[in-house]
Amino acid sequence: MPVLNILHLVGSAHNNFYCDLSRLYAQDCLTATADPSLYNFQIAYITPDRQWRFPDSLSREDIALTKPIPLFDAIQFLTGQNIDMMLPQMFCIPGMTQYRALFDLLKIPYVGNTPDIMAIAAHKARAKAIVEAAGVKVPRGELLRQGDIPTITPPAVVKPVSSDNSLGVVLVKDVTEYDAALKKAFEYADEVIVEAFIELGREVRCGIIVKHGELIGLPLEEYLVDPHDKPIRNYADKLQQTDDGDLHLTAKDNIKAWILDPNDPITQKVQQVAKRCHQALGCRHYSLFDFRIDPKGQPWFLEAGLYCSFAPKSVISSMAKAAGIPLNDLLITAINETLGK
Repeated sequence: MPVLNILHLVGSAHNNFYCDLSRLYAQDCLTATADPSLYNFQIAYITPDRQWRFPDSLSREDIALTKPIPLFDAIQFLTGQNIDMMLPQMFCIPGMTQYRALFDLLKIPYVGNTPDIMAIAAHKARAKAIVEAAGVKVPRGELLRQGDIPTITPPAVVKPVSSDNSLGVVLVKDVTEYDAALKKAFEYADEVIVEAFIELGREVRCGIIVKHGELIGLPLEEYLVDPHDKPIRNYADKLQQTDDGDLHLTAKDNIKAWILDPNDPITQKVQQVAKRCHQALGCRHYSLFDFRIDPKGQPWFLEAGLYCSFAPKSVISSMAKAAGIPLNDLLITAINETLGK
């Protein structure tokens, strides 16, 4: 097999938080999957000022030493590089949509879902509407804009329509708590979802990968939640910032989240629902969905998170490993699906 020229698209066109998050995952991927006999990796690094850099590595030093260039010059550079495919590592909405669309225009294939699917998944209310139409259970909810009054009787969950990592998510137990919760949620988006609180049994995440066109359900990841002490997950359950300013993935410590035994009776039921979500949304290559399991064992769709960095700590990578699929095999499967092999 000839060596593939793969471009890692890293950074954020939105803010420094997403820049750091992207760099964290992409660096892990570069380290774990480097194989000169298979891949020639290149890096494109975008900063919130929408300047591009093409550094030799993702070290802060190399990024700082690389000259920033505007989009026009970046396109000229990219079209002269003989890139076989792109691996998206951007988590901000422009990165998941506009920048993927750019590579469609450049006719450079990339792993993962298309800009239109990413835009739908990033808008929690639209994703819910689509999977509900396919017969998947979703919590009753309403989409609010500034000045709208919620009508759902608490307990209810208030969340920004398009933020990740539980930013701005609040559990409201009494009507008097709505104002503060809405104020917080509107800090992160101009639309907010208010959802009926699903009584807690469990909370899980299910990954789907595509191999030779077949949907394969991966082992579930379960989250540490508790009906009394932790009825919903929050930002601190997912990310922390260290003293030196770097981000740390708190959900990967086997205390807040763990891979379920595939023989757990909930696994097959959730995988079937996840495959229905994958098909309803029109996903390709892979997908990832969060579900709330009520005390009766019924899965309720919460949201879609359609990304995988192919880093060892990526959720889909962890699930695949538990299923006996090494990271490099997972990446090669995704590459083959992308290139139509």
